[in-house]
Amino acid sequence: MKQLFVATLLLFSVIAGQAQKNNAYLDSMQAFRKDYIETHGVVKTKEDQAFLQFFPIDASYRVKCSFERLTNSEWFPMATSGTRSKMHRKYGKLTFSIHDTTLHLFVYQSQDLLQSAEERDYLFIPFSDKTSGEESYGAGRYLECYIKDVRDGTLVLDFNKAYNPYCAYTSGYNCPIPPRENDLPIGIRAGERNYGKKVH
Repeated sequence: MKQLFVATLLLFSVIAGQAQKNNAYLDSMQAFRKDYIETHGVVKTKEDQAFLQFFPIDASYRVKCSFERLTNSEWFPMATSGTRSKMHRKYGKLTFSIHDTTLHLFVYQSQDLLQSAEERDYLFIPFSDKTSGEESYGAGRYLECYIKDVRDGTLVLDFNKAYNPYCAYTSGYNCPIPPRENDLPIGIRAGERNYGKKVH
């Protein structure tokens, strides 16, 4: 009887600990989303910010990826929505699993940002998926990280933080278009959705 009591107590402790962890993650994501809305670089008024839309926060889209560093990658002009391409190179390759599907994404480094002392460690992960053009922005979405975020050959990627390029809200920007190699064969129902206001 005593062993059963101890086992039950341990089970409840594990469940309570997991619930607390999930609540902490939800709170952190809600704070992240609030800050994203309030400090948006293009959508600045409260009226327009009301049109920002997001998928429900889902911890299953926060994934631990294996990171393969790619050396001696050549610079190439990444196409944009405007007239000016932007030079990038492949910095690494991510391998991860979502809903039992093994996926890959390339991580890119910007040639321009290498000249900036503050941003030279910045890494860029543009992607498209099966929601693109339907539930999410047609030209794809972005994730970002820094070199320091890669630890022991792994990187935690959180698609709940995926965001739209500025071109989703207005014209006049040169927004990088995700290379075809970063088109995921599944729907990523996490992060930012289509902007709810008609773009002029």
